[in-house]
Amino acid sequence: MEASSSNARKQRDANAELGQLAEAMVVEWLKQQGWQVLGQRWHCRWGEIDVVAVQPAIAPQPDSTLVFVEVKARGDRNWDGAGLLAVTPQKQAKLLRAASMFLAEHPQFENLPCRFDVALVRGQKLSHVVAPPSANQALNLNQPIIIAPYRLTLQHYLVAAFE
Repeated sequence: MEASSSNARKQRDANAELGQLAEAMVVEWLKQQGWQVLGQRWHCRWGEIDVVAVQPAIAPQPDSTLVFVEVKARGDRNWDGAGLLAVTPQKQAKLLRAASMFLAEHPQFENLPCRFDVALVRGQKLSHVVAPPSANQALNLNQPIIIAPYRLTLQHYLVAAFE
């Protein structure tokens, strides 16, 4: 029984590590797109928002947009649509309540249009050491990068994934 508990703990730790690396990758990708990242892993009583960012104004929108990003990281073998099926209506409701709390605590953003995006990241644990990427490596959709000990790929970035 103890070995099973130890294995479960190791798997949770590995999942948490993959999730944190995936969030960091998405944050860097957003910054490279010109976005301002306001927060990462923002907590309130309703849950956590993985990334809060401001997308600069782009035509035809005259204003910047406040974006709440849910990051889902999955390995090769998953049964939930690369994480998309985990963004259930219940999860969406929790994110909406958390976003409301964020706006209540940060009234300077309450007049910006808001939306909810989902980033789907594939992570593959590497069995051997690979040289890390250069510090200024450009991140692109569907282009893997190495963040030891993983090969991460931002597979999809879904704009306005649930509204």
